[in-house]
Amino acid sequence: MAQKPRQPRTNRYKKQNGKGLTALAVFLVLLLALLVGGYYFFAWQQQEEVFKPQQHAAPAIPHVAPPASPVPVDALPNKQPGPDWEHYTDDTPRPAIKLPPAQQPLPAGKAELAIIVDDMGSSLQELRRLLAIGVPLTLAVIPGLRHDREVAALADSQGAEVMLHLPMQSKEYPRRRLEANGLLLSYDQAKLQQLVEGYFTQVPQAKGANNHMGSAFTEDEPQMRAVLSLLSQRGLFFVDSVTTPASVGSRLAAELGMKSARRDVFLDNEQQEAYIMGQLSTAVNRARKTGRAIAICHPHPVTIATLAKALPTLQQQGITLVYASRLVR
Repeated sequence: MAQKPRQPRTNRYKKQNGKGLTALAVFLVLLLALLVGGYYFFAWQQQEEVFKPQQHAAPAIPHVAPPASPVPVDALPNKQPGPDWEHYTDDTPRPAIKLPPAQQPLPAGKAELAIIVDDMGSSLQELRRLLAIGVPLTLAVIPGLRHDREVAALADSQGAEVMLHLPMQSKEYPRRRLEANGLLLSYDQAKLQQLVEGYFTQVPQAKGANNHMGSAFTEDEPQMRAVLSLLSQRGLFFVDSVTTPASVGSRLAAELGMKSARRDVFLDNEQQEAYIMGQLSTAVNRARKTGRAIAICHPHPVTIATLAKALPTLQQQGITLVYASRLVR
């Protein structure tokens, strides 16, 4: 029997290979589509994140109600460690309070209270929360802190009063930390002048100055005279923070013809609302008796929250909040 002619094997292989190439092409097209789709989906998500409105942005304009529960400053990212500070004693011996001739509290609206917030310059969020309270506050900026220039410029642009918060040697130095540009008792007058001139380049908006720490420095007459003379040449006033009852600051300022004053009450030695409210009440009572008082505090979260709660109501109680420059003589 004659055998049927066999087809060449190559034709069968070509058909099989053709089917395999088609399947491979379909697979690659699907894979490419998945990759492209995934890329655009990821890109869309990123764009949504970029344009998502900020839910917790701090208010940038004063007179806006502050957040009910401010975020603790220590929880903020990239925060430089805050400055050290001395507890200001409120039992410093002072002359007896002199009442007006009538021996009666002053009429409503005649009692003036200035609040100085020390240690400013490390956080813009602290500043925005303070500005949002919507009352006159004097902000003492430590030159050399991470955001000193920005804090001073923003505060000045919003109408707040800016002071230099002069870092000075404490009795516990060097055990108690002091800023690298702090004023030491061992410095000669050339070094003191160099540092003070540097302060003005960092905080040019300053209208006055007070001491940051300085329980040792403010007791030293030659060193204080040298620093106050430099401040006087620029027309600044001086508020003695009274970190030691033996401070010579206010006396020397008067001798140099500078406008000056002394701190009356310190508000937040203890960072508790009840304590701060009690100290604020002490400051208010002193303002009612003498016509004026100066209180000092720090931008701790609990302090800012307490000020936001209490200060807007003081005018209804006959207290006028003013800048520190108003109370220097």
